[in-house]
Amino acid sequence: MKKYILLLAMLGLVIAGCSEQALEPEAETNLEVLDQTDAKAWLTRGQVVVANRASGTISVIDAKTAEVTGNYDLPAEPGEPTPEPMYVVHTATHDRVFVGDRANDRIAVFDDRTFEVEGTVPAGSGVFHMWADLRGQQLWVNNDIDNTTTVIDPSSLSVIATVPTPADLVAMGGKPHDVILGPWGHLAYVSVLGLPGDNDYVVQFNTATFAEIGRAAVGKDPHLSLNILNRWLYVPCQNSDVVVVLNRFTLAPETEIAVPGAHGAGMSFHRRFFYITNLPAGGTSALYTIDTRRNRLVGNPVDSPYPVPHNLALSTNGRRLFLTHSGGSSDKVTVYRMSGWDPTPVFVTEVTVGLNPFGIAYVP
Repeated sequence: MKKYILLLAMLGLVIAGCSEQALEPEAETNLEVLDQTDAKAWLTRGQVVVANRASGTISVIDAKTAEVTGNYDLPAEPGEPTPEPMYVVHTATHDRVFVGDRANDRIAVFDDRTFEVEGTVPAGSGVFHMWADLRGQQLWVNNDIDNTTTVIDPSSLSVIATVPTPADLVAMGGKPHDVILGPWGHLAYVSVLGLPGDNDYVVQFNTATFAEIGRAAVGKDPHLSLNILNRWLYVPCQNSDVVVVLNRFTLAPETEIAVPGAHGAGMSFHRRFFYITNLPAGGTSALYTIDTRRNRLVGNPVDSPYPVPHNLALSTNGRRLFLTHSGGSSDKVTVYRMSGWDPTPVFVTEVTVGLNPFGIAYVP
């Protein structure tokens, strides 16, 4: 029953604005008090897991109270490098949290309730972005030094395959960066950056054969997002100031949405809104909102109180947004709320975590 409930909650995570005024926190920043006036706030349960890249730890935040409930070390044997946590993936079907360890070329595996270490899985050199399909059949991990992607079975904790980045793109200086899988795990997409000229690429793979079956030229420094409700693949391109929208089956271009510094992306299942960070803006216009039915911006961008707004996670009910602020000396995650009548994030509070909070994931 627990796994069934968690799988339903996981569906809420599929995947996964221009104000000139400085952001002022709301007078009431206690999430418990806010929840008393929110008829659906009881759905904001679960935890948020943050990878602290410079501390070698993960922080676990209660999604309702926005309080840190624990900090946990990534595993390391004596003499091994200090772990470097990068990104976090939760698989509801296995009750596990996966954390990439770039320093040790592997994935650390935690129980999603006790956060006890269940083991590690080897990956390639340069562990970076990673993603699992909704059914938890495959976890794809990009390795930007080896120029490969490691495919892991989240159940057996074994390596299924090592997928090379297309040789012609590597020969031009390309590196695998972001990765995402279609909801049911039949297709995978890897962004390849560092290429000469005005375009980087998105490469589409068959997850049964691991063969490349398509590619599309996009803007520079592309990241990836999609949801189960439509056929689009959203590609925020930071250095081109645009979100490129592709047909996720054919990779044919659909439209482009202008978003300065478009970087981190988050989208929930039963909401039709897509949130994007403006990483280079220093906290001004940090968050943009896109209506995915019409593929257009909604409202004004929202400022954040700290620079380097990087990655974000949404609660299952789409009413809380958690945002990491990266950088060597940073230790902040900021929290925002959205209402049923206004999808624009409103700053609520901040949470102190470990150093250089990087990847983040919601665990229902």
